[in-house]
Amino acid sequence: MCERCKDVRVLQLTQYFQPEPGLKGLPFARELQALGHDVQVITGFPNYPGGKLYDGYRLKAIQREMMSGVPVTRVPLLPSHDRSVLRRSATYLSFLASASTIGAMAAAPADVIYAYHPPITTGVAASVIGRRLNAPFVYDVQDLWPDSLSSTGMVNNRSLLMKSISRVCQSVYANATCIIALSPGMKRALVAQGVPAEKIRVVYNWCHSEETMHPSPPNDELKRSLRMAGKFNIMFAGNVGPAQALETVVAAAEITKETVPDAQFVILGGGIGLDSLQHLVAEKRLDNVIFLARRPPDEVGDILNLADVLLVHLRDDPTFAAAIPSKTQAYLAMEKPILMAARGDATDLVRDAGAGLLCEPESPRALADAVETLHNVPKAALSELGRSGGRYYWDQLSLRRGTEKIAEIFAEAVAAHAVERGRT
Repeated sequence: MCERCKDVRVLQLTQYFQPEPGLKGLPFARELQALGHDVQVITGFPNYPGGKLYDGYRLKAIQREMMSGVPVTRVPLLPSHDRSVLRRSATYLSFLASASTIGAMAAAPADVIYAYHPPITTGVAASVIGRRLNAPFVYDVQDLWPDSLSSTGMVNNRSLLMKSISRVCQSVYANATCIIALSPGMKRALVAQGVPAEKIRVVYNWCHSEETMHPSPPNDELKRSLRMAGKFNIMFAGNVGPAQALETVVAAAEITKETVPDAQFVILGGGIGLDSLQHLVAEKRLDNVIFLARRPPDEVGDILNLADVLLVHLRDDPTFAAAIPSKTQAYLAMEKPILMAARGDATDLVRDAGAGLLCEPESPRALADAVETLHNVPKAALSELGRSGGRYYWDQLSLRRGTEKIAEIFAEAVAAHAVERGRT
């Protein structure tokens, strides 16, 4: 790692932070510290994904705490996480207001601000705090707003709100010194929106919890208790919503009931689409689709270990071609073969890793055929697909590798800001 990438004072600004589930939260902050950086965090009070404050927290003007050696400042927001555009907007805007005022006043001096998107309001707050601290900000774009809002049905594509969000996005991108994109496709999409290509760096995400996402011998007792024993289990783990289009899985299960009788689809997780999906399975009287409730992060790895194949499925929508669902990296780290039913960069990642089988999204027949193909692959060959994915993950995508790359981007931003200040 380069010498100029050390000893940078980083202000990490994010609406979501531990104990909420999140990718670039506390583990990322600790890894930055391990690389020699001084890190502080400004965030909200934890309420995601349920929209209710976590036990042990109550809203107040400001709360400071130390989490594993990382100083964390919490500012108030209006907790909510449902399909109401009004309530969701109130949550985002309340964090913007408190982060830009209380957070800006509470922040210690920083050399660079790192802000995580979504929501776009975090980028607006980073712009405000950056001006106060005279520091550049690096914007980590994990979702293509406003396009993804339209694709998931949250906002009408022709609405005034969509146009307003688009203008805000362009302003934030212009103010950021550097932008991190999670995939080459996302970089291309940002360039198409007018963001200069030289401003964008691609850094793939790592998995949420490397401590628990690792292969281990299956727990036979757990497998029996979860009704997975004696089955060829294709497991989907994560959010259940419009973007995942899991109705395709249900339709594929109808086909595999005849073509692969011992195949079973396992849905692990929750979300706004779970109730309707369960109702659909009950309506079709399918006994080869089972649902497992959302588990704490430290239990997910043990359950993934029970699967024969891990499934990624996304809607067949151009917006998602640049998306790499975070479960992809977790699946790779678990060293399990992956059935990738998506288009674009996520597909490329699995292909490059030699980690599984690619499948057309939103096609029940294609998904059923892919399950049959994998079912007929010898166990040793299936295991090798998983090991290939694991090797690729640790060589290219791990927390340490990703943090090193982001630290180099911080150094670039600090240097660019120093040059800009010299000109003025």
